[in-house]
Amino acid sequence: MGRRTVIEINDVTMRFRMNNDRILSLKEFVTTALRGKLQYNEFTALSHVSFSIKKGETLGLVGRNGAGKSTLLKVISGILKPTEGSVRVRGNIVPMLELGSGFDFDLTGRENIFLNGAILGYSEEYLKEKYEEIIAFSELGQFIEMPIRNYSSGMLARLAFSIAAMVQPEILIVDEILSVGDAAFQEKSRARMMELMGGGTTVLFVSHNINQIREMCDRVVWLEQGTVKLMGDTKEVCDVYEQ
Repeated sequence: MGRRTVIEINDVTMRFRMNNDRILSLKEFVTTALRGKLQYNEFTALSHVSFSIKKGETLGLVGRNGAGKSTLLKVISGILKPTEGSVRVRGNIVPMLELGSGFDFDLTGRENIFLNGAILGYSEEYLKEKYEEIIAFSELGQFIEMPIRNYSSGMLARLAFSIAAMVQPEILIVDEILSVGDAAFQEKSRARMMELMGGGTTVLFVSHNINQIREMCDRVVWLEQGTVKLMGDTKEVCDVYEQ
């Protein structure tokens, strides 16, 4: 029996309406809207995208800036609802999209572990159990008791990665994660990612680093201008993409 499908993307189209007028104030916006004179441009970020991901698979997503990769990740994560089509996800999903997006900058690193962990759907008991492991991985030491508004961007990224990667997600969505921190931390992050992949976690991995995609992915989807240009074996797709 084959592995079950955990993410199913079926004919997904995502359109955004962009205001065409140069309206400078709320009053002007309301009066223009009431007169029915608002003008919009419609922008299609994704057009009829379909593919599926099996349990335990690592799927790479490649494409130039503006190809629709980030929009697609947000649709799969449930942050955006597609204009047309559907997405089915079976399993708990941890999106590492905007690292630390669930942080409160007035709270300490320690408090943010519990806040961010709760946002990711983990219980307080489970986070207490994982707490020492998260701190050890982040290498933040005594800084964990400091409000995170005093953290550098590298420290924030290390804390966010440590929370997301120390819990055991069924599905992990990763956007350029392996560029956080210094070289040693990047290597540790990569090793942790490989461990998660080996442990049966399904991973959707976006990177501009084709060598990382080649090394870590089973299959690759190449997006261009919001559509699937090519999908298949990692070597095959990466070879064509690099040309």
